[in-house]
Amino acid sequence: MVTQSEFEEAKDKVMMGAERKSLVMSEEEKMLTAYHEAGHAIVGLNVPAGIPVHKATIIPRGRAMGMVKFLPEGDRYSMKYKEFTSQLAVAMGGRVAEEITFGKDNITSGASSDIQQATKMAKAMVTQLGYSDELGTVAYGDNQEEVFLGMSMGRQQKRLRSDRAKDRRRSAAPGRGRLRERAAHPDREEKGL
Repeated sequence: MVTQSEFEEAKDKVMMGAERKSLVMSEEEKMLTAYHEAGHAIVGLNVPAGIPVHKATIIPRGRAMGMVKFLPEGDRYSMKYKEFTSQLAVAMGGRVAEEITFGKDNITSGASSDIQQATKMAKAMVTQLGYSDELGTVAYGDNQEEVFLGMSMGRQQKRLRSDRAKDRRRSAAPGRGRLRERAAHPDREEKGL
């Protein structure tokens, strides 16, 4: 016989990942995780445009030690500014709860994926959605890569691949590199090459 509890368990497994029963968490880890997840849930319940909280758990699932699951009331096709800012607040709620409860010295690394998610969303709000008063309603290109020593990482990788291809061509044709070297520096002796 299949009951509502089996349906709920199957839904959790699909939505949140398989339960990791083999993972043993200390009482301190459980408490830190519980406060972190409670921070997400409390902020989610109090932001102006939050998505309804469905479930909060500290049972490890997938790669997460715990999680809060939000279920929208209907299909979403676009989002308002206040919905974006509400989601940013929810994403940072776990880290803030840890800091308020345990102090800055005891903040865990559990918020790393929350920070990545919030950063990605904030960057999209500014560079793609025109939500910045200072930058205006301008879409900035997709090629907003990190710049290192005056050259984007993508350009550096292209140059490196090009240099490697040239090296392979030189080594594939024996003697061609030496001829080119002699032509460029005719005053060098053969022995010095």
